Amino acid sequence: MEGTSYLPFFLVIFSSSTFIISYLIALFKHDVDVIFPYISDTGAQPPESCIFGLLTVITAFAGFATMYARYKFVEKLNESCVLVSPALNKGAFWIGNLSCLGMCIVATFQETIITAVHDAGALLFFVTGVLYTILQTIISYKTYPHGCSMALRYIRTVIAVIGLLAAFPTIICAFFVTQTTLHRKPEDEDYVFHLVSAVSEWVVAFSFIFFFLTYIQDFRMFTLKLQINFVDYS
Repeated sequence: MEGTSYLPFFLVIFSSSTFIISYLIALFKHDVDVIFPYISDTGAQPPESCIFGLLTVITAFAGFATMYARYKFVEKLNESCVLVSPALNKGAFWIGNLSCLGMCIVATFQETIITAVHDAGALLFFVTGVLYTILQTIISYKTYPHGCSMALRYIRTVIAVIGLLAAFPTIICAFFVTQTTLHRKPEDEDYVFHLVSAVSEWVVAFSFIFFFLTYIQDFRMFTLKLQINFVDYS
């Protein structure tokens, strides 16, 4: 764990654990079906809802810390030579923050209790999350060879494209899902839409995880220091 690579490492481990642990507990309690429930379905009933909410909020804060470190890293690269527009760097950072906000909304408002707010948070999370990966991929191309290797640029491009393509069926098919039950049957009228949307949702979520996994190599290059300045009000 050189530099600040522990930040994306912690985010990747914690976020993937959030999804998997909640799914396993919900499956063990027979609260969800084995075949691709929505991620939110795995955190809809207690006690998995409590674990899902807590872990998701921690993941959101870890995401914020990782995005802030990435923002400061690109800002530092710009000191010697302007490689990336400061507006692009700041825009990507704040869009990433909106994605973290969406995660907090999803964690706080369960889909079976306040569905409209939960769905709005999920939409915010997925749309801004995909946009963040796209903007950071663009930044990776602009900072080459200082920011990352050529291989990482291509990997991030593939991951961002997969996330973008999977986001469309996730959102579009969700509009045709009329039932809010946690258990689905193949004979349900909206079963196909649910299945396509749920599978795509898992793909988008793990595309985010794999995207942050690529940050580990970059974050080995720098460290963060806290500087305290005293203000004289006299």
